Amino acid sequence: MLPREMTEKNEKLILSEYACCASDTRGRERQTELDDLRTEFQRDRDKVIHSNAFRRLKHKTQVYLIPTGDHYRTRLTHTLEVSQIARTISRALSLNEDLTEAIALAHDLGHTPFGHAGERALNEVCEDGFKHYEQSLRVVDLIEMGGEGLNLTFEVRDGILKHTNDVALTREGYVVRLADVIAYINHDIDDSIRAGIISEDDLPREATDILGHSRSERITTLVRSVVDNGAQNLHMDEDVQRAHDMLHRYMFENVYTNPVCKSEETKARELILRLYSYYEKNPDRLSPLYHRLAERFGMSRAICDYIAGMTDSYAISTFESAFIPKGWNR
Repeated sequence: MLPREMTEKNEKLILSEYACCASDTRGRERQTELDDLRTEFQRDRDKVIHSNAFRRLKHKTQVYLIPTGDHYRTRLTHTLEVSQIARTISRALSLNEDLTEAIALAHDLGHTPFGHAGERALNEVCEDGFKHYEQSLRVVDLIEMGGEGLNLTFEVRDGILKHTNDVALTREGYVVRLADVIAYINHDIDDSIRAGIISEDDLPREATDILGHSRSERITTLVRSVVDNGAQNLHMDEDVQRAHDMLHRYMFENVYTNPVCKSEETKARELILRLYSYYEKNPDRLSPLYHRLAERFGMSRAICDYIAGMTDSYAISTFESAFIPKGWNR
């Protein structure tokens, strides 16, 4: 028996009735030969990790734009924290950890430079609108591998698309949605304390008395609440959910809309909009891949695809090259 076949057999024996087994996948748009060692979901995980878009996440904003400190989160560290939390939940509930991990690692591949500020800017100009979760699917379907895409399984693609505001068709996809929420609210608190924007004592006591008075305690409480309610109906206890929502409202009022920590977002928006205008006027500056995308989806969409793929630093250097005069050097 091949290692893949042994894994598939074990999944059938061990995993919950609510799990999605690799042997039951709906498959890929372009069918390929099965791997001797890895299941289809393990292959998807590896495809994502080895992609260009995944590596670029280390230079993309999570909350604080281009932070100079060593310990602030980037989009990559956020993704890894989501993956770890999601895997913990899936393993505890006997769901498919490989599928969960593949979705988690890919869920933010479509995020723009400068975080949600960049996303909002592209949404202003993109003819069909711009949502990072839809862009993540475009990345794995149409942009990676020189336009061939990663050819992921249906279940992973569904989980990527629905990780923000829809119900995935697999329990594993919904676990990633919960893990995303658990991860970002807690690491954003941690980064904001590090930045001196808030302190632990500032957090609403009614919420922290339930969830805990440290990042670790809060994550443990939230994860345990999901696990205790089982795989059939993935949710948190009512009091835990209410405490989480209270923390989210606090963060929205004191961090996500705080003019101190968001002071550079206006500049980021203008940079993105001017780059969009620049490529509208100079489409010849786009690579052949994006011209092919423009033929299929229109120039507006192709320009957004290109800008969305930029890291923070590359967007800034591209802007400087396009708009900032250089000194004479002969």
